[in-house]
Amino acid sequence: MKTHTFLFILGTRPEVIKLAPLFLYFKKQNDFKVYLLNTQQQKQLSNQTLKYFDIKTDFNFSVMSKNQSLFGLNAKLLKRFSAFFAKHNFDGVFVQGDTMSAYVGALSAYYSKIPIFHIEAGLRSKNLYEPFPEEAMRLMISRIATLHFCPTQSDCDNLIKENISKQNIFISQNTVIDAMDYIDKKENYKSQKRLQSLGLNLSKDKICLVTIHRRENHSKVDELSEAIHTLAKKHKDIIFLLPLHPNPNVRFAITNALKNQSNIILCEPLNYVDLINVLRKSVLVLSDSGGLQEEAPSFGVKVLVLRNFTERTDGLKIGFSELVGTDKKHIIARGDYFLNNHCVINKKNPYGDSKASKRIHKAIKDYFKVRK
Repeated sequence: MKTHTFLFILGTRPEVIKLAPLFLYFKKQNDFKVYLLNTQQQKQLSNQTLKYFDIKTDFNFSVMSKNQSLFGLNAKLLKRFSAFFAKHNFDGVFVQGDTMSAYVGALSAYYSKIPIFHIEAGLRSKNLYEPFPEEAMRLMISRIATLHFCPTQSDCDNLIKENISKQNIFISQNTVIDAMDYIDKKENYKSQKRLQSLGLNLSKDKICLVTIHRRENHSKVDELSEAIHTLAKKHKDIIFLLPLHPNPNVRFAITNALKNQSNIILCEPLNYVDLINVLRKSVLVLSDSGGLQEEAPSFGVKVLVLRNFTERTDGLKIGFSELVGTDKKHIIARGDYFLNNHCVINKKNPYGDSKASKRIHKAIKDYFKVRK
């Protein structure tokens, strides 16, 4: 019997976190041959996270350059994938989410007439420009994907409304929750030591985790920084931890605005286990991140989403997250309220139960009629 071969495409840290448990699960089952390609869209962060999961890539692109435009990245990826698929053939390609690597990887697989399996499918903000350009790329992947693996029923419903065939849609839940199972006690101990070196005591400190990185928020960094600065001045018993995004323009603006506040810690991007440990102990999260909206519910932590729209709507409905936009006064008002009225949300995480990889693997076996 033929052994089918699959290619997993990733390029950013979120893609590594969400594809690593799936890739490792497929390798462990040993009924398919799997390969991994890293476009290195986020070179340092993706490789750092792959190292944590002890995964070695089979293929690497080096596509990023300083201040590269979306046009340039798209063109460079298309050229690299064109040459790559001319030399290599696969029975299926896995892409995750809504990045440029996922979109161009899927498009290139489509041009090569290779089945596309879209992980984290169906998420919709219903606004083409928030998140930008991710909303459009996720929509375009849906039009060419062969199988769609949705985290929630809401995501599945979105695809059905877009006339995607029901038989090609699966509610797998989100592999981001599977990834947490790879954190062991030894790594936890090392993580606590690293965080102590930043000035954090996880057993004592009250922590507010802050992240700002979305492209659509780049022009609003000054206002967002002012809101964080005001909250830090009002709540001096809280440590505000803000890992800085690699983008030099965002980094400079945030550092310039927040560097002199004693209870604000600015640091380099945290590795995966450190970020989860900080999240686990946080009293509140202020973020424009998508992944944190999915991970925080596992620890009952409220997320104030620094965006006007979100494609992760299940957390909003249950109360795990709240859209606060980018208006300084509104962010301060809602942040002030939740820092004064800290609560743990004792509800089930709507995004996952650590079994997504198993469900996806079964669906792929059924699709290829593999019985062993």
